Amino acid sequence: MKQNESSLTSLVSAFSRAYHSKYDSPKIFDDFIAIQLLSQQDFHNIQENMVKGIQFFNKEIAEKYKDKPEEILKWITQVQLSPTPLARAAYCESVLQNEISLGVKQYAILGAGFDTFSIRHPELENTIEIFEIDHPSTQQFKVKRLDEVNIKIPSNIHFVPMDFTDIFSYKKLLEKNFKYERTFFSLLGVSYYLTKNEFSSLLEELFSKVPTGSSIVFDYADECLFEEKGLSNRVENMVKMAEASGEPMKSCYSISEMEKVLEKSGLLIYEQLSPYKINEQYFSNRNDYLTAFETIHYIHAVKK
Repeated sequence: MKQNESSLTSLVSAFSRAYHSKYDSPKIFDDFIAIQLLSQQDFHNIQENMVKGIQFFNKEIAEKYKDKPEEILKWITQVQLSPTPLARAAYCESVLQNEISLGVKQYAILGAGFDTFSIRHPELENTIEIFEIDHPSTQQFKVKRLDEVNIKIPSNIHFVPMDFTDIFSYKKLLEKNFKYERTFFSLLGVSYYLTKNEFSSLLEELFSKVPTGSSIVFDYADECLFEEKGLSNRVENMVKMAEASGEPMKSCYSISEMEKVLEKSGLLIYEQLSPYKINEQYFSNRNDYLTAFETIHYIHAVKK
């Protein structure tokens, strides 16, 4: 992973959250800090590139709004880009807040990118230790951004540089004072890009050094991933874009398959949200394009 590639991934994700916070109502997930992590040039460049790409996503929309770039941007962002990142973040943080109220003291974010939870919740600085695990260049980029916009990094953040999709190292976590305590993990937007063996091994390693009651929230694609086209072909487009970027989607699961993977790591499903449930919980009564993404499920699993 090159520096400009890793930072671009983080920037696009931050863009989707920033756009939602700035323009959409009602809010599914209000990351009001995200806009500060984007320079005006970054925001402009991402907008421009998305609008230029409308022919790939939907030729009818391209023709209908050919003189309204702001409507094209809204369509691409709300239909293709934002639904899953927004809803899974909202779900994850609601579970996290409940876990904190139940006494969890550590939060490990795998693939943290430009996550802003600790910055948005300064009241938790002395309550929970947060370990942001991501590629070194992504973390360097984030720290630089925070410094440029004069956002102080909270004392409870511990940056753990690691390409965990290659190999997960508890040694690096322990060097940052990670302890054998009940821990909450998040693993968002990752399972698709790992083989089933890689995903299973990662879960086993994650839960090998934390006590009973530790838990994780992650998203995964069901067995229809490579067959489902989705609204305006967005599922098919997502798979094509991943392939074209050199990071193809590798795995999808039936519910029974996922249960077996979790059982192998000593985990039980506490809650699972299907696309229907996600739509009902996070996208009901809207008057815009935002709807839950087909084939994508969320799970909260707990160590027995």
